[in-house]
Amino acid sequence: MRRFPPERIVCLTEETVETLYLLGEEDRIVGVSGYAVRPPRVRREKPRVSAFTSADIPKILALAPDLVLAFSDLQADIVADLARAGIAVHLFNQRDVAGCLAMVRTLGALVGVPERADALAGFFEESLHSAAAQAPTRPRLRVYFEEWDAPMISGIGWISELIGFAGGQDVFPELSRQPAAKDRIVTADQVIAAAPDVILASWCGKKVNVDRIRARPGWDAIPAVRTGRIHEIKAPLILQPGPAALTDGFAAIQAFLA
Repeated sequence: MRRFPPERIVCLTEETVETLYLLGEEDRIVGVSGYAVRPPRVRREKPRVSAFTSADIPKILALAPDLVLAFSDLQADIVADLARAGIAVHLFNQRDVAGCLAMVRTLGALVGVPERADALAGFFEESLHSAAAQAPTRPRLRVYFEEWDAPMISGIGWISELIGFAGGQDVFPELSRQPAAKDRIVTADQVIAAAPDVILASWCGKKVNVDRIRARPGWDAIPAVRTGRIHEIKAPLILQPGPAALTDGFAAIQAFLA
């Protein structure tokens, strides 16, 4: 890092963008992921320099960043290229709610506003615990979250936990602890056997086809299909491990479990 706090930051994923805006530190951002949509003004304010697994390295270097923020093993190759070019990089790897909260606090420390970040993370945490305390006392609805359809991939850790905070029960909690999507692949028969009361889906990069889910062979035996409780949650709300998931994504889960 050339300066502290860094004055020129590139964010390769959307959750760090949103966090910096919420911390009032958006002026430090000089480049963002093409997927960054929160807050909406980011799309007209910041140049886009990356997708998710690819990035315009020359464009990033031209921005002369003090720090680049990345996420997960899926961006490891981008990080390696930037490191070889002499750029300071911090790669986050949060996969659960605690990790999302830690990301907020770590990012706040990196930009010199640790107290503000701690307050923001504390607000998220308190909101979730308050919601959990007020969740209906009826038997927990069994929820299958589908992160992708071909192959079918069940929800990752933070999604499973948010279902729990909303008063539901993830039908594949043991798989949610697997960080890699390939380790969360499920079969149609496994979902049928799990008998979810509600199906929530968010297919990154494409619209969920509820009719196609309903028409899967044998799925008419699933309670969620019989009662029509199949719902899409937009990817930007739930598939980024940060503020969106902890707020609007969580609210969507709550609404569909009500």
